[in-house]
Amino acid sequence: VQLQASGGGLVQAGGSLRLSCAASGRTFRSNAVGWFRQAPGKEREFVATIGRSSSITYYADSVKGRFTISRDSAKNTVYLQMSSLEPEDTAVYYCAARTGPSSSYHWLYDFWGQGTLVTVSS
Repeated sequence: VQLQASGGGLVQAGGSLRLSCAASGRTFRSNAVGWFRQAPGKEREFVATIGRSSSITYYADSVKGRFTISRDSAKNTVYLQMSSLEPEDTAVYYCAARTGPSSSYHWLYDFWGQGTLVTVSS
């Protein structure tokens, strides 16, 4: 499955963005999907994940209450709605999919998108 992440951009602190992760090649209805991010000079870190069932979601503590992950199976797309953005959220955001259950460990994901840059100005 090929993943295409989009929706990044420049936003002021306190603003919102919605990232999209569109799958092509085949449906990823049976995949768990995760969002990860990597800031310059830092390691890739977990942001959020959603299971095959949309009722199963997990978030990093740093984004809990501000970010919401969701999926639209009809559009073969997973979204990350980001609100109350902070300069610390600045990073390249990647979506990834795996055939197993949701996980916060990036090395368990089989398929990756190319990343989309989110820049939050203070």
